[in-house]
Amino acid sequence: MESAMSDGLYPKATPEMSKRRKELAPEVHDAFTTFSKAVFADGALPGRTKQLIAVAVAHVTQCPYCIDGHTKLAARAGASDAEIMEAIWAAAEMRAGGACAHSALALHALEGHRGHDATS
Repeated sequence: MESAMSDGLYPKATPEMSKRRKELAPEVHDAFTTFSKAVFADGALPGRTKQLIAVAVAHVTQCPYCIDGHTKLAARAGASDAEIMEAIWAAAEMRAGGACAHSALALHALEGHRGHDATS
């Protein structure tokens, strides 16, 4: 199966890109790497659970690199295909739920608009 990053829209991540990022900002690169390792290490939540969270968040942020990488990491950490898909569905519900919840802003705007316009 072809990766979404190879279709021309997103360049394929390569070791050369990672090396170049590190060359351009080595301290930041190293700090981010250390931070990332700490975040995904077993703690109050096991690393497997953290990777499932990352899969869900990656789908909400729509980062193809994160979707690809964290899906693979979740599977390597022992998450089943069904668990990964359920995490994605949870993310989809939260994204849709956010749109529904924010309809309060539109409803509030409509109430304010109609309060000033007697013909509506």
